[in-house]
Amino acid sequence: MTTVTNPLQACTEIFFKPNGVFATLKTTHNWSWVPFFLVIVLAALPAYLYWGFVDFEWIKGQIVASVESDMSPAQIQGMKDSMSAKTYQLGSAIGGPIMIIIINAVIALYLSLATKIDQDNVQGYTDWYGFTWWTAMPMILGGLVAMAIIVTADNHQLAPGALSPTSLAFVAGIGFTDNWFGWANGIKLEVLWSIYLTAAGISQWTNIKGGKAWLIAAAPTVLIYGIWAAFKMI
Repeated sequence: MTTVTNPLQACTEIFFKPNGVFATLKTTHNWSWVPFFLVIVLAALPAYLYWGFVDFEWIKGQIVASVESDMSPAQIQGMKDSMSAKTYQLGSAIGGPIMIIIINAVIALYLSLATKIDQDNVQGYTDWYGFTWWTAMPMILGGLVAMAIIVTADNHQLAPGALSPTSLAFVAGIGFTDNWFGWANGIKLEVLWSIYLTAAGISQWTNIKGGKAWLIAAAPTVLIYGIWAAFKMI
């Protein structure tokens, strides 16, 4: 198993040799600030760049068209008047990272409770919260790809799916006005990779191995997207 001696090395090894990283993190403290800042920055930058690049009048028309059937003319006009590129730019760049912080806090609570089946597990809530930033590291790859798409695009009528270039929605060409866009946009390579990292980390931090580790790691995602899909089909 590779010896990990510093957080920067851990940030690269997490993609290739996660077992060694998690084995080191089990007895190391304060390294999670590095992936925290990397994930937060790479969550904010693509959205900030996108809303500064996209033809806002075009995207505004697309957004309004997707909901106008349920609105009165006055409501439609009010919606148009309230929309601005700067609001979307700042809102998504700030709101995205805040959502990740909250989601990771919930995941940490889930992991701290789910791993209590191992009576020898000594990791507390804050340990698992730090853990979630390491399992979120694949997000920075998606962020880098998204930024590459945005800065190289020659058409300002760029669909929001470009912000999730590894998602099912982007790969399958599901438009953001499609009823299944939100669901398909959430199913992406980073999510699957994070499940793998979570299972690897659980197996290193606890005596929970194999299928049980995978079950704990995958259960929230499978449950959320399964219920979401079921409601859409009703």
